[in-house]
Amino acid sequence: MTSYTPLHNPERDGDAFVLPLEQAIDRARKVRDEKAQANIHSQDEMIRAATGLHYVLDVLLAALDAERGERP
Repeated sequence: MTSYTPLHNPERDGDAFVLPLEQAIDRARKVRDEKAQANIHSQDEMIRAATGLHYVLDVLLAALDAERGERP
């Protein structure tokens, strides 16, 4: 058992929301561009950037899997 709560736990968090691939790509680019403005010296902004990017990466991977027929 870990002494912290991981950012993502597949058993706890379930599957990512599945968007159509083009929408997932657009959202990922938008969030990437937004998070690129974060202050690297701000712990709060870096945490927000990491969690935001993690979320869109999950959505993008789910869309890619669905596109390849690997997800319902």
